[in-house]
Amino acid sequence: MKVFSVVGYTKSGKTSTIVELVKELKLRGYKIATIKDIHYKKFTMETENSDSYLHWNASNDVVFARGLNETYQIWHRQLALEEMLKHLNADYVIVEGMKTFPLPKIVCAKYKKELDELVDGTVFAISGIYANDNKAYKKFKVFHSKKQAKDLADIVEEKVFDALPYPEEECCKACGFTCKEMVEKILTGEKTRADCVLDRSTQLTIKIDGKEIKIVPFVQNTFKDVILGFVKHLKGYKKGKIEIEINE
Repeated sequence: MKVFSVVGYTKSGKTSTIVELVKELKLRGYKIATIKDIHYKKFTMETENSDSYLHWNASNDVVFARGLNETYQIWHRQLALEEMLKHLNADYVIVEGMKTFPLPKIVCAKYKKELDELVDGTVFAISGIYANDNKAYKKFKVFHSKKQAKDLADIVEEKVFDALPYPEEECCKACGFTCKEMVEKILTGEKTRADCVLDRSTQLTIKIDGKEIKIVPFVQNTFKDVILGFVKHLKGYKKGKIEIEINE
């Protein structure tokens, strides 16, 4: 899945930009999913003392709430982006928010000052209210989300790439860069998505119910050394592909 975010301060035009992009990308035949990052501390999808609320409180685990017109899952914690992505099936995922997360970004703003604060190497386009009166910001073209939705979708198709594995930065850097630095280098053309070492490092693979769990190279090597340390002492051991199956 290709993933990017639309970021900016309150009332800068983020949601309007996303809506126009969703409509345009769907017209092009893409399957689109969106994620809205909400910072309001009291936000909840639940109504206190509703049946699903009581399920949720009692279970302390995931609850499905299924109605005639919609179904949603209730979790007891904030999910990381990579966890949410595992539950989605789309060509593009658009995230509203997550300013500091290492994703390719469109920045929406009202004023130049906001752009000065938010624009960094992970940004590939500018939009939002700022586009009402401006056509450019530094090296960036500014896109009016309603009038130039096609042009904005064109640059999304050009710049956005498949999501990185996004491990903890201190556990990876096997490519020599943080994920943020890798995003920046892919956007400038210095690197490609294929240069992510975690995707290519396959000394050890773990799958749960057929779904591969991404493991950073350091952890792969640790698992490999521990497993080989035991297996080498077993009768019948020889070099080759080792398969271990665990059923819980």
